[in-house]
Amino acid sequence: MPDDDLLTSGDFSRRSRLSAKALRLYEQQGLLVPDEVDATNRYRRYRAARLADARLIVWLRRLDMPLSDVARVLAAPPAEREALVAAYWDEAEARFAAQRWLAARVREEVSGHEGARTMTQPILTRDVPAGLVLTEQRHVTPEELPTWISQAMTRLLTAAALAGGPTANPFVVYHGEINHDSDGPAEVCIPIDPARAATATAPTREEPAHREAYLRITKAQVEFPQILSAYDAVGRWLTDNGHTATLPPREVYFADWDAAGPDDEVCDIAFPMRP
Repeated sequence: MPDDDLLTSGDFSRRSRLSAKALRLYEQQGLLVPDEVDATNRYRRYRAARLADARLIVWLRRLDMPLSDVARVLAAPPAEREALVAAYWDEAEARFAAQRWLAARVREEVSGHEGARTMTQPILTRDVPAGLVLTEQRHVTPEELPTWISQAMTRLLTAAALAGGPTANPFVVYHGEINHDSDGPAEVCIPIDPARAATATAPTREEPAHREAYLRITKAQVEFPQILSAYDAVGRWLTDNGHTATLPPREVYFADWDAAGPDDEVCDIAFPMRP
C-alpha cells in the first residue's frame, strides 16, 4: 500500500495496534492527528505513512514514557530521536536503581536488621558560631530539588560576591521532609560578613550559634535515596547519646561539586543539637 493512501480509523487502529480509545486520546494530545476528517460524518482517516509514528508511540508507551516525552520524540528530527530515547532510559534506569535501593532499605527496616544502612564514617561534633546568611527558600519536589539547589547556589554566590564573598561553606537546611508526599521547604544559605550586608542583593537572616553532630559523606552517597542512610545514622547517634536536635538538619557543602569524583568527600549531614 502506498504511503499516501488513506486508511479508515478502524483499519488504522488494527494495523497500528492502537485502540479507538487510544487514537482519540492521542488525537487530543496532538500526537497522532488524523490526516483527513470528513466534514459531514466526522469519519477520520490516516495516511499509511503515519503507521510508523503510531508503532513508535506503542513502543514508547510500553517503556512507560510519559505522553509529554513521547510528543518531544515525535516532534524531533529523525536524527535526534535516538538521543531523546536514550536520555529518557538513562533517567529511568537511575530511578529504578534508586527504587531498588529503597526497597532493600524498607525490607531491612521491617525485618529489624540494620544491614547495608550502617554508615562506616564516624559521627563527629563541632561548634558553629552565629552568623549572617544570604537565604533563598522554596517548596520543592524530590525531582526539582537538585536543579533548584544548583540554581539557588549560583544566585546566592553571585549576591555574596557583592558582599565580599562567602565567609564559610554554603549549606542547605531542610525545614520539612522532601519526598513524594511532602515538599519541605528547603533553604539554601550562604554565610557572609555582617559588616557587608548592606551591599548584598539577596534576603538575609541570622543563623544562631550552635553545636552540631555531623557525618561526612562522599558524592556518591549524596544521591537520593542513599543519602537517607546518612540522616538516619546521625539521628540514631543523637538518640543513642542522649542528645536532642534543636534546629532543622542541613547539608553543608565544602568541596567543588563538579570537580569531585564519586568517592570524594563533598558534604556533611549535620544536626544542630542540645547536649
